[in-house]
Amino acid sequence: MADAVARAVRFDRYGGRDVLYVADVDMPVPGAGEVVVEVRAAGINPGEAAIRSGAIHEMFPATFPSGEGSDLAGVVTAVGPDVTEFSIGDEVLGFSFRRSSHATHTAVPVDQLIRKPPQLSWEVAGSLYVVGATAYAAVRAVAPQPGETVAVSAAAGGVGSLVVQLLVLRKARVLGIAGPGNADWLRAHGVTPIPYGPDFEGLETRLREAAPDGIDAFIDLFGPQYVQLAVDLGVAPERIETIISFQKAGEVGAKTEGSTDASTREVLSEMADLIATGAIDFEIAATYPLDRVADAFEELEKRHTRGKIVLLPHGSR
Repeated sequence: MADAVARAVRFDRYGGRDVLYVADVDMPVPGAGEVVVEVRAAGINPGEAAIRSGAIHEMFPATFPSGEGSDLAGVVTAVGPDVTEFSIGDEVLGFSFRRSSHATHTAVPVDQLIRKPPQLSWEVAGSLYVVGATAYAAVRAVAPQPGETVAVSAAAGGVGSLVVQLLVLRKARVLGIAGPGNADWLRAHGVTPIPYGPDFEGLETRLREAAPDGIDAFIDLFGPQYVQLAVDLGVAPERIETIISFQKAGEVGAKTEGSTDASTREVLSEMADLIATGAIDFEIAATYPLDRVADAFEELEKRHTRGKIVLLPHGSR
């Protein structure tokens, strides 16, 4: 392998974006059942910011120095013992459970990778896993039936934009709660836009007016106030799903299924195929080089981005 050294995002303590840095690290060596991937693109996610800040230390503690990143797409540069599924030069996408994808190279078990469809750009392929698996799990959790009405908070965000499209594919009537700037996008994708309004004033009324026969299911992608809103709207607890409001979900009996519940190659392949065939749109909001990882998270943490923010560890190709 030509490169003797890889580069990877690291942080040595919990904190803000300023704790992030890029370090030279030993080039990964694949173990049994693993390959090394030269990472062409790696998405960033809110969960990574929460881990880095220490906000979810009890659930997902960091061991310092810590790497970060789950999403990845790239080219196989080395294969470990007994690996027959992939060869050097194969283009792949997948996920790492080692917080290691924000790097130029990472070792990944082969059962966490699939072949990259040629129709997918590196940026899309490299940011698909977390949002794709999360959206799939959230929709599956509420089991939408044709003709049912489903409300979704943060409906135009990275996860939300996939959730609403999956629901439309399942022939549900979708009420997408989002800012007014996303109304046209939601309508274009078969979703009824519902503005959340300042301090959520009047939101319950707007939802009731949009669904006079009631709301069958509610998917929360933003915060506990939406779980309570779902309860107030009369949605049965087993048809309320949240990917973020775990304490509130426990209080009311809502579901909390997320990416770990759908982290399979089969789900990843299904989502990749839906995007590759054009059945679902997948937007890229911005790309950043690896050494601007803090800037990428600054944009992410504004929480008003539609589409994914992606790191390009080797620059544009």
